[in-house]
Amino acid sequence: MSTVLTARAGAAWRAAHEPVAGVPRWARTAALAIPFLVLPSSLWRIVGITLHVPIVNGADEAGADGNLPSWLPGEVYVVLLSLLSEGLAFTAVGLVCTWGEVFPQWVPFLRGRRVPTLGAVIPAALGAAILTPLWGMLAVSVPWEKTIQGRPVDGPNPMDLGTWEGVLAYGAYLPLVLWGPLLAAVTVAYWRRRRAA
Repeated sequence: MSTVLTARAGAAWRAAHEPVAGVPRWARTAALAIPFLVLPSSLWRIVGITLHVPIVNGADEAGADGNLPSWLPGEVYVVLLSLLSEGLAFTAVGLVCTWGEVFPQWVPFLRGRRVPTLGAVIPAALGAAILTPLWGMLAVSVPWEKTIQGRPVDGPNPMDLGTWEGVLAYGAYLPLVLWGPLLAAVTVAYWRRRRAA
């Protein structure tokens, strides 16, 4: 029974993620790469902050939940943030697959209807416009020991490049620099393909 369910789930997954006709190979590769670019930072956060593995520089002096409401533990916040990040990154795959053009059967009220082109393009373009400068600023500001607002880092710096923990953190976050530009390129390819159709 479980083999049949696994086979059905696998077939449904492959069918939903089959690239749409006309998707350039580079766009499919870029869209599929985006969730993997986000994964290192998500894993670093979960391992270092939620599981308390000593890979976070200054973790003893700075709590993970200093600015969070009292009802939300830092560990829960980090897991939710990581899941949200991965979920948002995975939406890029929809720009090259069938579920990005036709709503899947599990979506109530919309199942089987075409996804409006601008309904996908506008959020993706906004995401790319926000992500590109955000992670670009991080990549540039960290070596200068500045926050993304340009102020000096105050207190313990998890990305202090003078420590192995800081290098690990920087390495986990550096792939995020590509998220915005790749999303922008895949969005343009999606818009052109849908407009031509």
